[in-house]
Amino acid sequence: MQRKAIEMYVDGMNLRKIARHLGVHHQTIANWVRKYAEQLPKPPTPKAVQIAELDEIFSFIGSKKTGSTS
Repeated sequence: MQRKAIEMYVDGMNLRKIARHLGVHHQTIANWVRKYAEQLPKPPTPKAVQIAELDEIFSFIGSKKTGSTS
């Protein structure tokens, strides 16, 4: 059951939905996921960064248009 819960979590299902589906408390699911994540190997990290890239996010905040005609 724990393996199924972790697979569902990795596939994007939230903790409460998994808990309802499996019939256990959502905190139990969170504990299982945390325990599994602690067993994963650490991700590789480079010793020195050679190139760093940033993505630009463009956003526009304009005036709110209202339906009033003055």
